[in-house]
Amino acid sequence: MSSVAEPARPRHAGLAALGRVLAEPMGLFGLALVVLVIVSAVFADQLAAYNPTRMMPRDRFADPGWTHLMGTDHLGRDLFARVLHGGRIALWVALVATSISLALGAVLGLIAGYGPRWLDNLLILIFDAVKSFPTVMLALTLVTLFGPSLTAVMVVVVLVATPSYARVIRTQTMALKTSEFILAARAMGAGMGRILRVHVLPNVIGPVLILASMDIPVVIAIEAGMSFLGLGVRPPTPSWGAILNDGFTNIRETPWIAVAGGLPVILTTLGFTFLGETLRDVFDPRLRREG
Repeated sequence: MSSVAEPARPRHAGLAALGRVLAEPMGLFGLALVVLVIVSAVFADQLAAYNPTRMMPRDRFADPGWTHLMGTDHLGRDLFARVLHGGRIALWVALVATSISLALGAVLGLIAGYGPRWLDNLLILIFDAVKSFPTVMLALTLVTLFGPSLTAVMVVVVLVATPSYARVIRTQTMALKTSEFILAARAMGAGMGRILRVHVLPNVIGPVLILASMDIPVVIAIEAGMSFLGLGVRPPTPSWGAILNDGFTNIRETPWIAVAGGLPVILTTLGFTFLGETLRDVFDPRLRREG
C-alpha cells in the first residue's frame, strides 16, 4: 500500500501549493491576468476577426466598436488583432530569452560556487563587467552590429539577465558545498558533475525559478521598449512597442492606439509580478516564518 500512496504525494503537494496561491487575492488576480494573456496569445488566430497586417485605409483611426473592438491605426489595421498577435511575440521572446538566461546562469553559477577560487573571481569579474553596461547602450551596440531584429532583443535580455541568475545560484551553491550530504557524496567518490547535477542543482533552482517568473514582465518591457525605439521587430510585424510608437506618433488623431499598445504591457506586468510575489511568499520558508 505504501507503493501506491507514495506517487500521489507530489500531486497533493502541488494541489496544496496551488490552493495557497489561489487563497491569496493578489495571487489569484495575478494568475487570472497571466492566464488571460497566455490564452489570448495562443488563440490569437481564433479570437481576432482580422489579419493583424491587413491595411484598410477607409477605416483608419476608427474608434472602438463592434466592428473593431479596440479601433484601428493610421493604416486601418485592426488594433485588437495586432494586440493579440503582439502578445505572441512578447511571450515568445520572454520565455525563450528567460530560459536561455536561466540555463546559462545555472551553469555559470554552479561552476563559480563550487569551483576553485580563481575561477570564481574570474566569473564574478565577467558578471560585473557585463552588468555595468547600461541596457540601452548595450541594445544600441548590438543593433548597430547586427541590425534590428528579435535576435538582437533576445541577446540583450540574455546578457542582462544571466549574471543575476548566476550570482544567486553561486551564493546558494557556496552555502551548500560544505553541507554534510555534499561531503558524504564526495567521500563516496561522486564527481563534480554528479554532485552539481544531482545534489546541488535541485536545492538551488526553486528560488531562481520564482525569480525568473518575476523577470518575465521585465523582458517584455525590454522587448516593447526596443520595438518602440525601432530596434526590435520590423514592420509590419505586430508588437506592443511598435503599436505604442504608432500611438504616440498619432496621438493628436486618436488616443486609442496608445491605449491599445500600453494596456497589455501594464496588465502583463501586473499579472506576472503579483503571481511571482505570491509564489515567493508561498514557497520561501523564511518569508513564511517572518510572516
